[in-house]
Amino acid sequence: MLYSKEKREYFRKLSKDFRLTVLRMIYEAGSGHPGGSLSAVEIITTLYFNKMKVDPKDPHWVDRDRFIPSKGHCAPTLYAALAEKGFFPKSELNTLRRINSILQGHPDMLKTPGVDMSTGSLGHGVSVGIGMALGGRLWKKDFYVYVLVGCGELNEGEIWEGAMAAAKYQLDHLIVIVDYNCYQLDGSMEEIMPLGDMAAKWKSFGWNVIEVNGHDHEQISDAIDEAKKTKGRPTVIVAHTVKGKGVSFMENTHIWHGRKISKEEYEKAVSEVIGGAHA
Repeated sequence: MLYSKEKREYFRKLSKDFRLTVLRMIYEAGSGHPGGSLSAVEIITTLYFNKMKVDPKDPHWVDRDRFIPSKGHCAPTLYAALAEKGFFPKSELNTLRRINSILQGHPDMLKTPGVDMSTGSLGHGVSVGIGMALGGRLWKKDFYVYVLVGCGELNEGEIWEGAMAAAKYQLDHLIVIVDYNCYQLDGSMEEIMPLGDMAAKWKSFGWNVIEVNGHDHEQISDAIDEAKKTKGRPTVIVAHTVKGKGVSFMENTHIWHGRKISKEEYEKAVSEVIGGAHA
């Protein structure tokens, strides 16, 4: 479904604002993961501001959709979304990674309103999502469980054990989104551990597979709609993204997977995002 001009502009501005917020949070914290946070912006904005059923006034609402940031290092983008949605005051964004902050370096469900699962140790999100989806079936609820995984995270064997189980139990209310930016901590996916034909791999495990441009809100939205129409199978959306999207010197490199941002780098990055040269 095509977005209206107004809706397209809304999401474009929202994504730009989130990128600026992410950069500021990591710069002020003096540490963080800019590369994978920036690559996930359009995915998370589409989920929280177009697709997911949540209630900031009741974070534990039993009928809410669940979101599991299995690639927990994208926490700054998630926090920007939760604050914008109203789960906590935006002033809290200034406390990222500080002692006693509700916003830790990786999501903590015991500290942060709106976080459904504590993550950080990679590989667990799909299995947790399976448990939530099975729980929804047992409770006869109609909520969806969304799991965001990184492509480097797919090196974890537990992901594929979960993939088998989800197909076995026909979990059509489980939607996994792969932030496929082709880089991980130490290098490119091809250098570290090639994934081969991603779509064929998931299909062989019995999943419905949809591939999209992970920086196109409309494609992501349409893919989610298509996933919800698929019955008897879980869906994986392979979102082709750019590591460090929006900042030229952060794009398509592992160097900015986890690194603090200097004042000069911060000012240049902000200028590029505002200018939209790499949007």
